[in-house]
Amino acid sequence: MSDTVESLVLDLLEWVGPGTRPYAEVMEAWRTSCPRLPVWEETDRRGFVTRHHDPGGGAMVSVSPAGREHLRRHRAPVAH
Repeated sequence: MSDTVESLVLDLLEWVGPGTRPYAEVMEAWRTSCPRLPVWEETDRRGFVTRHHDPGGGAMVSVSPAGREHLRRHRAPVAH
């Protein structure tokens, strides 16, 4: 995978963050038809995100344990 996609995978994981986001919001922001930038597809394929149903909230996305570990290894936390 290209360095650009690798960097964007990390951006997506940071964007989802420690909580959850609605699946529709994630798809609106991260799905692409560009075959050179399959960020959502690559993140999902690697098991870095999980999809689940929140009663009353619909389909949700969160970062999986594997995604958190990948993010921890490749990005330093931002100091606030």
